[in-house]
Amino acid sequence: LEGIFIGAIFALRAYGLDLVWGVMNIKNLAQGDFVIMGGYMAFGLNMYGVPLFIILPIVLVTMFAYGWIIYLLMIKRILDQDMFVSLLATFGLSLLMQQVINRIYGPEVQTIDMRLPVFEMFDGMVTVPSSKLLALLLAAVIALAVVIFMKRSRTSQAIRATAQDPRAARVLGINVDRIYAFTFAFNSALCGAAGVLVSIIFVIQPFYGITYSMGSFAIVTAAGLGNLPAVIVSAFGIGLFTKYCGFFESAYEYAAPVAVLLAVLMWRQVRMRKNRQVVR
Repeated sequence: LEGIFIGAIFALRAYGLDLVWGVMNIKNLAQGDFVIMGGYMAFGLNMYGVPLFIILPIVLVTMFAYGWIIYLLMIKRILDQDMFVSLLATFGLSLLMQQVINRIYGPEVQTIDMRLPVFEMFDGMVTVPSSKLLALLLAAVIALAVVIFMKRSRTSQAIRATAQDPRAARVLGINVDRIYAFTFAFNSALCGAAGVLVSIIFVIQPFYGITYSMGSFAIVTAAGLGNLPAVIVSAFGIGLFTKYCGFFESAYEYAAPVAVLLAVLMWRQVRMRKNRQVVR
């Protein structure tokens, strides 16, 4: 059950990374920090008594605007640069976001207590907080909305055209720069939504972003770019693997996504070598 809960949140933030990586070829190392930022926004609003059904749209809109601003100030300037430039730039953004959140909220671990009932099964051997069921339902609704948007909207057609060939998209009248800005802002909004769900079922801390970033990279690497069903399957698979590793040692839970990432990269390298030998 824990693997399913965490897998649903993995899928949200990983799909945003998959979109940015596939459309803009930007490897966003601050992906996890966007999630943490959304979680702290939800935590701050909850302190003022704002209900969850209002917190979620506020965070979505605010994080969308934040992502658009970050694109204009930084991402736009590194689109045509080398891959390592994007890695260094987003790593610097990650450090900046961590320190700003730390200055505002402090380094303590925080969570939102929804004060919802806890269900018990098998004579109390299994307990399922209803807040986690609520988070799973919200993740499913958001994912369904994303699927419908990406399949039926004209903006999604422009995004796919830009991902395939930016020059041809410009010739066809698509404002490629605006599509890039929208894509990055859309990713930021998805991360914000994932952060809200994280804050009500897990814990948040200013420096936890790196663990979420590594998980997202592992999912996207395993699934491949532009494949939403594979992203969802990989997210649930890595979520289950992560929670099972946590049974042996809590530290293994954080190391599991990195181990998956390394394993996938090694397997693909071996397969590429075999393909080259067959061609020869």
